[in-house]
Amino acid sequence: MRTPDFKDRLGDASAAKKAQIERARAIADDPARVRRIEARSEIIAARNVRKAERERVRREAIAREAAERAATEAAEAAALEAARKVEEEAREARLLEQARLEAAAAAEREALLAIRRAGRKKKKRKGH
Repeated sequence: MRTPDFKDRLGDASAAKKAQIERARAIADDPARVRRIEARSEIIAARNVRKAERERVRREAIAREAAERAATEAAEAAALEAARKVEEEAREARLLEQARLEAAAAAEREALLAIRRAGRKKKKRKGH
């Protein structure tokens, strides 16, 4: 048995490398492998289509919810504004009623005072 020298080892390495390259070429040119890669590509494309559809549906749902929320907020704001207006009108009506009552009370007091003054003048004329 002879010990391999540098040339032998170099030749063995080269042969191993060529064999490895041939195996890789055979695997790359294998029609079954090409079909598997194509099938995998189709699966990935279908997955991406489903993912895009789910994302589109999700975005539409978010937009729809935002529109509903905006409509609800607008309706609430309109209701609050209407309630505020009604409250303001009621407050103004209360103030007007209060002013009317105060004016009536002042007129009544003034009438009583006028009656008292008239009574005092009458007493002065009689000479008391």
